[in-house]
Amino acid sequence: NLARTTDFMTHPVFHRHRTETALLRYVTELQSKDLSLAHSMIPLGSCTMKLNAASEMVPVTWPEFGAIHPFAPKEQTKGYDGLFRSLESWLSEVTGFPGVSLQPNAGSQGEYAGLMVIKAYHEHRGDLNRDACIIPLSAHGTNPASAVVAGMRVVPVKCLDDGDIDLEDLKSQIEAHRDRLAGIMVTYPSTHGVFEEDVREICDLVHEAGGMVYMDGANMNAMVGLVRPADIGADVCHLNLHKTFCIPHGGGGPGMGPIGVTEALRPFLPGHPVIRPIDAGEHAMGPVSAAPYGSPSILPISWMYIAMMGGEGLTTATEIAILNANYMATRLTGHYDILFTNGQGRCAHEFIVDCRPFDKSAGVKIDDIAKRLMDYGFHAPTMSWPVPGTLMIEPTESESLEELDRFCDAMIAIREEIRMIEDGKADRDDNPLKHAPHPLSVITADEWTHSYSRQQAAWPAAWLRERKFWPSVGRIDNPYGDRNLVCSCEGMEAYAEG
Repeated sequence: NLARTTDFMTHPVFHRHRTETALLRYVTELQSKDLSLAHSMIPLGSCTMKLNAASEMVPVTWPEFGAIHPFAPKEQTKGYDGLFRSLESWLSEVTGFPGVSLQPNAGSQGEYAGLMVIKAYHEHRGDLNRDACIIPLSAHGTNPASAVVAGMRVVPVKCLDDGDIDLEDLKSQIEAHRDRLAGIMVTYPSTHGVFEEDVREICDLVHEAGGMVYMDGANMNAMVGLVRPADIGADVCHLNLHKTFCIPHGGGGPGMGPIGVTEALRPFLPGHPVIRPIDAGEHAMGPVSAAPYGSPSILPISWMYIAMMGGEGLTTATEIAILNANYMATRLTGHYDILFTNGQGRCAHEFIVDCRPFDKSAGVKIDDIAKRLMDYGFHAPTMSWPVPGTLMIEPTESESLEELDRFCDAMIAIREEIRMIEDGKADRDDNPLKHAPHPLSVITADEWTHSYSRQQAAWPAAWLRERKFWPSVGRIDNPYGDRNLVCSCEGMEAYAEG
């Protein structure tokens, strides 16, 4: 008996707001607690939090796009078909791949789809034993997960101190799994924020052993218009339309992770049993999404972005993204150690700041720096990934020089606060970093027990007097959360044999 017998929607939020005015005020109250691009840059590394322009978003509200069922007959969706064809053509031009599938709903689903296409290719050729997938230890965590779900065995490969793939270890792993090698998953630029200088040799080595190259397109914002994955030697690549091509990350989704493939892999692009996609291959594998085109109602966002930018504009955006990251890395050098750079001392579109020494010198942990940035009005960069105790910063092309300087000034000011602790001028336990963030309720309380001033706590920079964003809550108990919610996922090292 599936009939429900318990009450539902019992929370007061479902009953309190009875008028549109009341609901408007409630939603606005929630909005006021949310730091967004309307307030400051969101420098999350490997997330590409660029501007989602209103002009790109408007078509999503049109019923001609938003009110069509995914299984509507093709003769009723010719406008959509036109959008699919032009968008696939543009993505093909950007990547250099002749075949594109818009079906995957996310980057991780794009990984899975790409690996399944590779698997289908090998099986079609009779190479049923090719199930080994080489993945660098620095890879996105979804890479090994996608490989396992696709029925492959993960073969980890080491990385060098500079973040590049260890070619000697790669050669060793290829030789050890030559007869079973399905392919390799490689991220370019690497997850360390550097263009992998040996990427073409890596692709050649895998191809010589009969494997295919899957390029993780998570960092495509550093490539568009400058280099195409197909020209480097990749056989398949996914694109995060919710990163590089401006679909918002809001609420954790929805995303789109279309894949581009070479002519050899094109026949195996995913199909669908209800509506055959225009990009389905001759030997199409089964669908990777419930709908033939994933989340088609958000594709107009990327279509608008590409159409308005044009080829020259897309290239300029890439150049500015790389320039912005290198400008910030240069400004922060001398205050912080930049963990990975190339032979010229440069990074790609993002870079990693090493904060590990401060734990020993001042008792300041990465959490303290991230939370202190909230007092300066900034969302913290990506924390402790891909290297524990570090911050990965990606400014994107959307930020002005003034905003880049504002963030760098905040990071430099925080470094000076750390130096005060190192020099014994501030208490190791009672300082602005250890008690950050400081909400309005704490700053305006009658009692103030800290050895530092309210001014230093809430307004450590001059610009905060005019544009202060108040955090809603103060320091939370991180260890409690760690103790009561433990991830059971194994690290990449767990896949090593022997």
